[in-house]
Amino acid sequence: MNKVPMTKAGAEALEAELENLKKVQRPAIVEAIATAREHGDLKENAEYHAAREQQSFCEGRLQEIEGKLSFAQVIDITTIPVTGKVIFGVTVTILNIDTDEEVTYKIVGDDEASVKEGKISYSSPIARGLIGKEEGDEVTIKTPAGEVTYEIDTVKHI
Repeated sequence: MNKVPMTKAGAEALEAELENLKKVQRPAIVEAIATAREHGDLKENAEYHAAREQQSFCEGRLQEIEGKLSFAQVIDITTIPVTGKVIFGVTVTILNIDTDEEVTYKIVGDDEASVKEGKISYSSPIARGLIGKEEGDEVTIKTPAGEVTYEIDTVKHI
């Protein structure tokens, strides 16, 4: 499988979640299962079944995070020289030519994307249209609402 780009902050967030699952949640679930077993008949023990379901979810999430981290290509944008070019990890401010609306996005990996936080995936139509362009360039991007023309205002390595 190919390497998947991820920002340094995204990798750190996944590692923190992994550590929490291993050191906090997993032991708590094991304890909950042990406590539920002490209550007797496991067939009709709702606490036991809930704890086992929680354990299954936790173990699945652990495997998912470990898999993502094993294929991650962590990119620290602060170590890359500033050229004014839009690349993975940059924070780019674009101006809608038609409406004069200004929007700022950070281009991140698929798992980190959150439009509410101003983070878009490198595979999104907007990011794909911006990557490779430079400050001052005009870019026309096909969106579900039609074609929109943006001007790249600033590109920051933060």
